[in-house]
Amino acid sequence: MQETGGRRHFTKQQQRASGVLAGIHPVREALRAGRGLDRILIARGAGGPRLQEIIDLARQQSVPVRFEPREALDRASNSAAHQGVLAFGAAERYAELDEIAVNAQLLVVLDGVEDPHNLGAIIRTAHAAGAAAVVVPDRRAAGLTETVAKAAAGALEHLPVVRVGNVNQTLETLKARGFWIYGLDERATHLYSETDYAKPTVIVLGGEGQGLHQLVKKHCDVLVRIPMAGAISSLNVSVAAGIVLFEWNRRSK
Repeated sequence: MQETGGRRHFTKQQQRASGVLAGIHPVREALRAGRGLDRILIARGAGGPRLQEIIDLARQQSVPVRFEPREALDRASNSAAHQGVLAFGAAERYAELDEIAVNAQLLVVLDGVEDPHNLGAIIRTAHAAGAAAVVVPDRRAAGLTETVAKAAAGALEHLPVVRVGNVNQTLETLKARGFWIYGLDERATHLYSETDYAKPTVIVLGGEGQGLHQLVKKHCDVLVRIPMAGAISSLNVSVAAGIVLFEWNRRSK
């Protein structure tokens, strides 16, 4: 991945699959990031400064803008909350691990997060906390859908997502590159807030319900936990991600 004039340009090796972006924020961030769009639909009668910004950005980038009845956007969005704007030809992209890992100080690896809302929220949080990328497995995990893009609130346009075939092999590959692997596990003895995170860092988060797989735990250098005061033993994975990632961010300053 390269940056030119503030925009990200993805290499030929990065995978693309056509799709639809729904909503003001995802479409605006796609335009700001210079993402290739075929056309934009805006509902007739819709207005306001945020929609006008999208229209202006689209014209600057020569992206066609069409005004259609709201019912047409409802059908094209498959009932997604589009806020009066859809973008077509928005390529969902996966970055290459070798490219991302070169200068990364923090990577987030997800061990089977299947809920697209959780994935989107984690991507948003990881970007805000300073992660270089989120790594997801290609099986039994959420992919980059319009729901993920919506939940990420534009962060998907700025934070690369890497798709890998095997999480355990990926962790070993990252270890060989000098990364330290920290897994979040509710039964760990080390507290996340009392752990010194060596850099470069990988933070591994488990999927909904079952957490980290046993074999994944064995590939971690350190397991950490978030202390819980109530009767519930664990947090939603996207909430837990925010707590641990911003602790890493705080300690990095």
